Amino acid sequence: MILSLFEVLILSSALAWASGINLYATVAFLGILGASGQVDLPANLAFVQHPAVIMIAVFLYFIEFIVDKIPTLDSVWDAVHTFIRIPAGAFLAAGLLESAGGETQALAFLLGGGLAAVSHLVKSGSRAVLNTSPEPVTNIMASVAEDIMVIGGLIMAFMSPSIFAAFLALFLLLAIWLIPKVYRGLRGLFRFMSGQSGKNSTNPGVGRADWSFGKKTDLKSGELFLRLSGKPGKDDNTPLE
Repeated sequence: MILSLFEVLILSSALAWASGINLYATVAFLGILGASGQVDLPANLAFVQHPAVIMIAVFLYFIEFIVDKIPTLDSVWDAVHTFIRIPAGAFLAAGLLESAGGETQALAFLLGGGLAAVSHLVKSGSRAVLNTSPEPVTNIMASVAEDIMVIGGLIMAFMSPSIFAAFLALFLLLAIWLIPKVYRGLRGLFRFMSGQSGKNSTNPGVGRADWSFGKKTDLKSGELFLRLSGKPGKDDNTPLE
């Protein structure tokens, strides 16, 4: 199937956006489209439709599916993939526009990297804040919602490019509103951790075992989640800025 220029631009944007959230699902989706003949991939992206590449992408997706639902471990995974998702998103976006010329490809590379960076920042930052919650349910729900959004968004970009363009615009508006809040939440998290580190270093009575096996861990993480959410805790009537 040969896509129009508008459809290629939208699919290129979708690949960059989705790569910032879940790269392996994106590569598997594109590979399946190419292998099934739904999309005629350019020469520099033809490798993604190879059965081995599709199987590896699906395997890595299932690993991420599990890791992404484990609090703290998901943030470590996101931190490592900062150096993978963003350049990969830029490469996929530019690669799909191979026939458009060098200048267009360069622009697509920059814009694709920017889209991947924004979606990755929204995902990794919001998940880091959610990890301050003492329960794992919100983390799991967020991970499932991200998987559905990525797969649904890619299908939408292929089937209804105009609708996806509107969705992407709404996502970018949401990112503009959300990123400053995520930044303030992470700043509050670092301040809290720095404060606790200082207290522990000056209080010899608080040992590592006390924080690992006592009830203080759940209490502090619960208080931190309330403070980052803007709700006062038991001993603090002032929300964290």
